[in-house]
Parts: sequence; C-alpha cells; structure tokens
Amino acid sequence: KMKNYYSIIMAVGVVSRFWPMSTSQHPKQFLDILGTGNTLIQQTYNRMLNFCDKENIFVVTSNDYENLVKEQLPNLPKQNILAEPARKNTAPCIAYASYKIHKLNPNAITIVAPSDHLIKKEDTFTKAIKSCFKKAEKENCLITLGIKPTRPDTGYGYIQFKASDVAEKDKRMFKVKTFTEKPDSEMAKFFMDSGDFLWNSGIFIWSTKSIIESLEKNDAELANVFKEGLDDYNTKNEKAFIQKAYSICKNISIDYSVMEKANNVYVRASIIGWSDLGTWGSLYTHIQKDKKNNAIVGKNVINYDSKNCIVHVPKDKLVVIQGLEDYIVVESENTLMICKKQDEQHIRNFVNDVKVLKGDKF
Repeated sequence: KMKNYYSIIMAVGVVSRFWPMSTSQHPKQFLDILGTGNTLIQQTYNRMLNFCDKENIFVVTSNDYENLVKEQLPNLPKQNILAEPARKNTAPCIAYASYKIHKLNPNAITIVAPSDHLIKKEDTFTKAIKSCFKKAEKENCLITLGIKPTRPDTGYGYIQFKASDVAEKDKRMFKVKTFTEKPDSEMAKFFMDSGDFLWNSGIFIWSTKSIIESLEKNDAELANVFKEGLDDYNTKNEKAFIQKAYSICKNISIDYSVMEKANNVYVRASIIGWSDLGTWGSLYTHIQKDKKNNAIVGKNVINYDSKNCIVHVPKDKLVVIQGLEDYIVVESENTLMICKKQDEQHIRNFVNDVKVLKGDKF
C-alpha cells in the first residue's frame, strides 16, 4: 500500500508579507519562523514521512532554491527535487509533478501540500489524510482538505459543502458545492454563521490518474504542454523539456484550472490546528505569550511595560523595548523593522519602497 503513496511539496513562493525575515534569497518556507528548531519545509517533510517513504516525497521548487532544499532536506533523494525555471502558479507545478510520478507509478495516490503551513495536530492530520487516501484509491475523485473556520477571516478562500452523493464511510467527507474567493468581512461572518463553509487549505489528495484525467478534460491547453513530455520524464532529457514547457505554459492556479470546473470534487472537514502563517499577525496567534501577551522569539529580549507585541530577533542580539503596545518588532540579517500590528498590510509597500530606494540587497 505504502509504496503507492506519494507527496508533492510545493516550495515555490516568495512572501513579501514576512519581510524582513522572508526575503527573495530566503523565503519563509526555509525559515524557522516559529522558533521550534525546524524550518517550515523541514516540518512539512517530516509530516509527510507519516504516510510516505522518503523515496516517494517530491519537492517542487524554483531553480533559485534547489540548493536550499538540498541543504535543508539532506535525506530527500536529489532526483526528487523538481526545479521550476519560472514561477507559473500551482497548476503547472501540479501538472509537472503528476505526469512525472504517474509515469513512475500509474497507481500513485498523492497528497499535494504547500511547504510553509503550520499544522499543530499532527495525529489528527495523519488520520484525515489516510482517510482521503482510501477514498482516492477507490474512486475517481479530487479531494481537498477543508478547515473548520474558527473566526470570520477574510484572508482565506472558502469552500461551501453539501452532503455527499454516496454513502461515505468517513462522516467528515462532503461534496463541494462551490469554491469562493476571499470574502469581505460581512460575507465572512455570514459564511461562518451558516455552518456549511470551510476554509480552503490548499492541500489536495487524489490519484495521479484522476488529476491527469481532470486536467485533460478541464484545461486541455495546460495538460497538453506537460503530456508531451511523457517520454522525457525521469530521463536526462527532462530538464530541457521542462525548460521549454515552462516558457510556453500559462500562469494559472489549480483552483481556476481544474477545481472550480470539475464535478467530482470532495472536501474533508478537519480540525488540525492549521494556519497558512500568511502574516505576522497570524504568527502572533501561534507563539506562546508572556504575562503581557507579548509573543517573543529571541533569547535576549528585555521588556518594560510593553504588551500585545510580536518580537522576532536573532538569539545572540540583546533587545530592550519599553512602552510599546500592539507592535511588530523584527530584526533579520541587516534589517530592523518596527511597525504597528494593525498596519501590517503596509509591509508590502515597505518592501517595494526599499527596492526602489535601497536596491535589491535588502
């Protein structure tokens, strides 16, 4: 059984919202952002080992980060790192990995997951995924992991669900009714109150057979680009083929490409302590607080009359703060940023201004 189970870890994105820790040289998945001793991609890799052999774990990353992946995941077979020559969103990345794995094993069942998410309840997560694997083995279906919302968050996409058409062994497996983009706050409240919406985690489970069939049916243009490489996958010609494929394929998410069009989509509702750690604010909620509700990562921080702050500084740096309330204080490499928590959406603008005023080195 286990030999048919595969993981595809997507380690591509550059997130400017986590600047100055996350930079284009060192994006967030390669950082120990929670102060646990493991980077986010290392945590994700270890999580996948609960139901996959390491030979069956594949990491899709950008050319620029291939060495970082090798360095941080020394046990991952080198041929399991798929380097993308250009950033083209999730559909090409999933198409590439799925055709390649399908050629290795036509009975493959895969989980596709981002490399930079937090999952606190590992056992519950493993149970949920195993249940999804079982369904994906028996049926032609596409399953997504849906997270029971704990607050009316406007930063996530939502999934509306209804009862399944078949008698499900797993009582938390539902049929997807609609995928909904990020809502405004009124809509998010309505979704939350209605009880039939889940957060879209961006974690998928399916057989390579099902996803390939669905790609070919719902986005033939994209599927054809990657189908053409069937003779080249897992040979020395793969790199050259992929170089060409990425220069012609479109930039599109798997949600638009397939999920919103397919009619065999299911969602497994889960409570796994999930966060996409998209912002400093979301990180704040996942770090232990002191008596004054400060979340501090750093060994030498002395604090006077400050509350509700998030402080993330190198462990050898002495930092003294006084009288701050609801602030983000982050130091990384040669950059210090101090910003109000409620204004964290401005960080993207800071990053753009820094580029203009100070060049790329920061």
